[in-house]
Amino acid sequence: MNNLYLTNSLTRKKEIFKPINKENVGIYVCGPTVYSEVHLGNCRTFVFFDTMVRYLKFLGYKVRYVRNITDVGHLENDADEGEDKISKKARLEQLEPMEIAQKYTNDFHKVMNTFNAIPPDIEPAATGHIIEQINMVQQIINNGYAYVVNGSVYFDVSKYIDQGYDYGELSGRQVDELISGTRNLDGQSDKKSPNDFALWKKADSSHIMKWDSPWGKGFPGWHLECSAMSSKYLGSSFDIHGGGMDLKFPHHECEIAQCVGSGCEKPVNYWMHGNMLTLNGKRMSKSTGNTILPEELFNGSSSFLEKAFSPSVVRFFMMQSHYRGVLDFSNDALLASEKGFKKLMEAFSKLKKTSFNQGKEDENIINKINSICTSCYKNMNDDFNTPKLIANLFELVAIINTLDQKNSFNTIGAETHLFMLKTMSGFIEDVLGLEAQNKNHAQLTEELINMILNLRAEAKKNKDYLLSDKIRDQLTSLGVKIKDGKDGTTFVVN
Repeated sequence: MNNLYLTNSLTRKKEIFKPINKENVGIYVCGPTVYSEVHLGNCRTFVFFDTMVRYLKFLGYKVRYVRNITDVGHLENDADEGEDKISKKARLEQLEPMEIAQKYTNDFHKVMNTFNAIPPDIEPAATGHIIEQINMVQQIINNGYAYVVNGSVYFDVSKYIDQGYDYGELSGRQVDELISGTRNLDGQSDKKSPNDFALWKKADSSHIMKWDSPWGKGFPGWHLECSAMSSKYLGSSFDIHGGGMDLKFPHHECEIAQCVGSGCEKPVNYWMHGNMLTLNGKRMSKSTGNTILPEELFNGSSSFLEKAFSPSVVRFFMMQSHYRGVLDFSNDALLASEKGFKKLMEAFSKLKKTSFNQGKEDENIINKINSICTSCYKNMNDDFNTPKLIANLFELVAIINTLDQKNSFNTIGAETHLFMLKTMSGFIEDVLGLEAQNKNHAQLTEELINMILNLRAEAKKNKDYLLSDKIRDQLTSLGVKIKDGKDGTTFVVN
């Protein structure tokens, strides 16, 4: 249904998506550095790219989705200085670095599974690809784009620019601007220029994570791992590279330079970046305490929230904002999102339970439904516009509720009924990844609910309305909404 367009950060334009191989798509997304709990900003990025992968599969593409684990802790300032983040945490917790990496990798997997994210097809770890990284550094040296000083290897940005390449093309930064924003080296660094970045760093005696290399014991630069692993699993040129907006510079800018320097002229066709999260209008920050961990959202322990929210509600909330826009978390916004989520899932449940009987068709409503369903595809094809998709779904919700109230589903025809059902099922479950049940009622089966409703019916028959109302209220608190009608009582699990 129409062409798929996406915003390419490299060209700053919305472009038609043309995969290198017609039916196969290669995607690389920068994963977490596993030295602490995954934060909500990371989760938003990963949830969006999970949705993107889901949609591409929904359209029929065969996708290879690669998302790495950075278990060689890059340095504290995400460049070339400071202490290795994983090693620092290992010292603080008195554990081995790989214990820290495994602990927080497990935490990351648990959180993403809670968000109902599909695991990547390949999840390479930086420590498992040291040989590939060393080989890439050697290729860059052989091609004249790097130099060795005292056991460390640095990328020569000036040489790269002299050869006609644009260092700054992704982030939009000018070299003069980069130089003016960097401190003078004053002979305190082995770099030729402040813009040069480490490909391999010499490890001193205190550094825990280090490996043998042609240049001595050391460890790879942060930017190197993604270049080495993406090219290994997706080839020297692949379709989509994604990550958070904060990774444009220096990380992704350096990735491009490394790939070009090692012999690949155009490593990625489409660069995509998700925007940041704020909390109550302010940037999330651990240092200021203005932050929420995913687990705090799910158990309601955060002081910023008045209650817990299910993972599907949080995921739905994230999808109500376009991935390239800033998203602000607040208690009120989540409450509103929860209300909308329940309304959506309730209508979807009604549609699934509808037994269709052919009747006199209403062409106006049929045309309206078909138009809205088609718009769902149109809006997702427009740079994965999930807010507009959700607006379309709520247009269908309004129609479903009207048809249900009038008991007139038979007026839309079997073909349109099926199209609406497939559209809602496809986009709600397969693409947005939303689940109807949350942990409060995950163990409630239809048989158990029906048994409870039979007890309520018996209480009403005996005119024990206090007990009847109590059962209704307790079911409602568990997310089970009941509706009494002339043909009996029905229920919807929100």
